[in-house]
Amino acid sequence: MNRPQRLLLSACTVSLCLTSSSMLRAQTADTSRTEEIRELRQELTAINARLTKLENEETARIAVIAPDASATALGTAGANLIAKHVDAPPVQTLTEADRNTLNFMNGTTINMTFDGYYAYNFNDPIGRANLLRAYDVSSNAFSLNQADFIIEHAPDPANGKRFGARIDLQFGQATETLQGNPANEARPEIYRNIFQAYGTYIVPVGNGLSVDFGKWASSLGIEGNYTKDQMNYSRSYWFDYLPFYHAGLRASYAFTPWISGHYWTVNGTQQTEPFNNFKDQMFGFKAKPRKSIDWIMNYYLGQEHPDFQYVTNGPPNLPEQQGLPFLPIPNPPKGKLHIFDSYATWIATPKLTIALEGDYVISRVQTYSAPQHTDGGALYARYQFNPLLSLSGRTEYLSDRGGLYSGKEQALKEFTVTFDQAVGDGFLMREELRHDFSNQPYFLTDTLGNLSNSQTTATVGVVWWFGGKQGAW
Repeated sequence: MNRPQRLLLSACTVSLCLTSSSMLRAQTADTSRTEEIRELRQELTAINARLTKLENEETARIAVIAPDASATALGTAGANLIAKHVDAPPVQTLTEADRNTLNFMNGTTINMTFDGYYAYNFNDPIGRANLLRAYDVSSNAFSLNQADFIIEHAPDPANGKRFGARIDLQFGQATETLQGNPANEARPEIYRNIFQAYGTYIVPVGNGLSVDFGKWASSLGIEGNYTKDQMNYSRSYWFDYLPFYHAGLRASYAFTPWISGHYWTVNGTQQTEPFNNFKDQMFGFKAKPRKSIDWIMNYYLGQEHPDFQYVTNGPPNLPEQQGLPFLPIPNPPKGKLHIFDSYATWIATPKLTIALEGDYVISRVQTYSAPQHTDGGALYARYQFNPLLSLSGRTEYLSDRGGLYSGKEQALKEFTVTFDQAVGDGFLMREELRHDFSNQPYFLTDTLGNLSNSQTTATVGVVWWFGGKQGAW
């Protein structure tokens, strides 16, 4: 019996008692008032005893259901709720398989980003083409730079998880820049949208030897693929010239908290599939001479000349690779490529960051050929006014002797100013002004064949991203 029921019973009983008393007084007017009061008290005492007994029985029943709860603590509503579920089935507990699945998902991040822009070239070039740009290749057009989908399950050796994997799928103009050059990738359409795909294993040696197998973004040069992690919207000449990606095996090891080394053996520069028998090598280290300084030094040795070619209309009975006929190249060139790459980042103050990159590239067609050189570097600075606003600048120089980068012997220079507005969490707007110039006529104008020594562009970029991965992607 709950408390409202008890109160109702008590009220009814009292009412009956009062009615009976009134009738008794009417019939026995001579009975003394003292006797009447005594009888009423006896009746009320009996009622209270009955109510107390019923209340104790209910409290005992609640104690069986919830031993640690009293009727006072639970209240009537709580007692009713518990009584309602007395016969409910027990709560299902997680199995070991369920826990393993949840633990796996706890270490997995799913990330997405959209990167678009509008740029205007003041040369009004024919075809609306911005030359020597990696991603912002279109003028006077609303452009989809890239859309990316990233899944990563990072290793966590501290918790016994030594395996990991990552895949980056990419779509848009940036995809064509990264994967569209048949001079490097013999069959780019097969891997067109797979920017990165690799597995990781942390070998239990010393501090942990990290080994990756698959395809990954190149760390030659300070700039990377994802706009949100760069100081500027447009990419530098050196990002456009140095390799975008590699496929093969890489390893890194931290000797101390202040210095680590890395080694790669790969198919080539921007080659998911190799086009010769030579395996390119890279050696490097990362140092932290001060808490505010990161310095990376790389040396890359490659051979970037194919020893076969695919043909569409060749002689019959040619060998085929997945339906594509090919021919060997007699006496293919075997000249080597050497890349010396170094860059450093200095957090001068909590608001000011400065970065510097230097590169020197030597390439030969044959082992006995005269070398072709490309050298130069870039200087960066970024000032963070507050968490929402920042201003960045970049200036660079590239001496393209032999035309390795632009196809023409020239000295290229540019400076860029970029203003950032963090509109919201994971949403960034960038306004940028950039001026490219050369010591030779090279850049397009509105007249075919009429070249200019410079081009100036104004760009508004919009970058939106979300996901569980923290820091740089």
